[in-house]
Amino acid sequence: MALIRQLDERLINQIAAGEVVERPAAVVKELLENALDAGADRIEVVLEEGGTRLIRIRDNGEGIAHADLPLALSRHATSKIQTLDDLEGVATLGFRGEALASIAAVSRMTLTSCVTDDVSDGATVTVSGPAQVPDVSPAPHPRGTTVEVNDLFFNTPARRKFLRTARTEWGRVDEVVRKISLSHPFTDLRVVHNGKSIRHYLPTHDDADALKRVATAFGDEFASQSTTIEVSAADPSLSDPMSLQGWIAWPTYSRSQPDQQYFFINGRMVKDKLITHAVRTAYHDVLFHGRHPAYVLFLSLPPKLVDVNVHPAKHEVRFRESRMVHDFLFRSIHGQLASLSPGEQAFVSDPVTLMSGGAGSMGAGASSYRGIQDQSGLPLGAAGVLSSASAAETVSRYGALLAEVPDNDEVPPLGYAMAQLHGVYILAQNRDGLVIVDMHAAHERIVYERMKQTLDDESVQVQPLLVPVTLHLSENECDLIESYAMQLVEFGLHVARQGVESARIDAIPALLLRSEAEQLVRDVMADISSLGTSQRLIQHRDQILSTMACHGSVRANRRLSIEEMNALLRDIEQTERSGQCNHGRPTWIEQPLSALDRLFLRGQ
Repeated sequence: MALIRQLDERLINQIAAGEVVERPAAVVKELLENALDAGADRIEVVLEEGGTRLIRIRDNGEGIAHADLPLALSRHATSKIQTLDDLEGVATLGFRGEALASIAAVSRMTLTSCVTDDVSDGATVTVSGPAQVPDVSPAPHPRGTTVEVNDLFFNTPARRKFLRTARTEWGRVDEVVRKISLSHPFTDLRVVHNGKSIRHYLPTHDDADALKRVATAFGDEFASQSTTIEVSAADPSLSDPMSLQGWIAWPTYSRSQPDQQYFFINGRMVKDKLITHAVRTAYHDVLFHGRHPAYVLFLSLPPKLVDVNVHPAKHEVRFRESRMVHDFLFRSIHGQLASLSPGEQAFVSDPVTLMSGGAGSMGAGASSYRGIQDQSGLPLGAAGVLSSASAAETVSRYGALLAEVPDNDEVPPLGYAMAQLHGVYILAQNRDGLVIVDMHAAHERIVYERMKQTLDDESVQVQPLLVPVTLHLSENECDLIESYAMQLVEFGLHVARQGVESARIDAIPALLLRSEAEQLVRDVMADISSLGTSQRLIQHRDQILSTMACHGSVRANRRLSIEEMNALLRDIEQTERSGQCNHGRPTWIEQPLSALDRLFLRGQ
């Protein structure tokens, strides 16, 4: 058996460096955080070969005193914490006192700094690898610090082999700088790579500048299809309230991967499962399956409520009141999405793909409508197909309506219906152009939101069936009905087991009167079977309500009168999250006249 020996200082430092310095991007992150902690508002980043050959970061912060320069390069030396209380309430980005020592252990580093406005007061130290005692020498330098890192991993070739191409490493550095630019908008941040100026994030002075900075980082499309969020929550137990600011993208702007999800806690970029779950849950019934929301969010809370001493590279955090944080994030984002105006919910497609990029499919059972008597406020009478004469007469009514409106603001956002296309889509005209509505998807959202509201405010109104419906089910399905009978009553479904493989439906929610009761119960039971425990059934009530709403919404080939179409348009405008159906598909799209003009090459 090998003898236990104390590791030498050189190897200790290189092991420690492996926890902090993974690649050039990690070096840039640590040095930028140090600069920001020093109060810098102007930082320049210079790179060569993606940072593998050279990383030079210069700031105008407080600087480091001459006597402290050698100490700054030693492990566990920091000015940011002194006691356990400081560690439990870290208010800076850095605090471990390991970054400079770790970087110096695997590179050739020069550290130059000055703490006064006299450039002649500057001083510098140079080290190549660990276990060196650097000598301090004079070096002219303005107030602030310059850290130059050459030949990263020159003395650890095994680590150097794991680096990717210069282009890949540059991409990772660029991502780090992008995050810093968002979390510290008042900092002038410039990036030079291989002698070329690549990025320049100008400091912000107002909300318009802040949005420009977001557009620089994410692109103009995100900036134009996102909404600002700003929410505070005071708690008697907190010395300072929690607050959430930033931008969340409209549900119609979604991504195939979570590549535009930036979350900052007290200015620190973090990845946290609790945060991801809270945001995802807030989007859960407005986002198409397989898609991911996009956001840039900043959470501020008392430092003592979050433990940042979890990961050596400070990527992770631990909340002391995780449920409180989760609920605050969910309520804030969920409420903001519900308050979006019709214009912010609009799905505006490219005019060239107008008819191929429509508002989504009609859902299950779309081809067989049997006449739903709806009680959700939408008058669905027995309207026949309009004749040519009545259609022309109706259009002349619509013209009169527009003529009577003196002000643009008085025209409803979705305008007025003109016709129904193939029994599926409603065509409407508003002040800007054409609106196309998927009537099933839109009505499904309306019914769904009203069922949720009814369940929140009071018990669901129940409609007893004149003739109970008998179901023939499997024994397992009947077992589920028997186990979840009380929970089903909360949703307005009165179902009782009759035998080993049969059950009886006595009542259904009044909102779903005359829907196909048997198929409704079968689909709800399928949901329950997949959800498992009764507790999860309550947690996933919206999924069950969504299934029920789908059965209660108007189907394809249902001919509506102009009055019925306009009633549906008005309901859409008054319903939260009405821009998407329960499955995240758009319920309506808008095409301004300018887009239609381009489609037909008008004016060209």
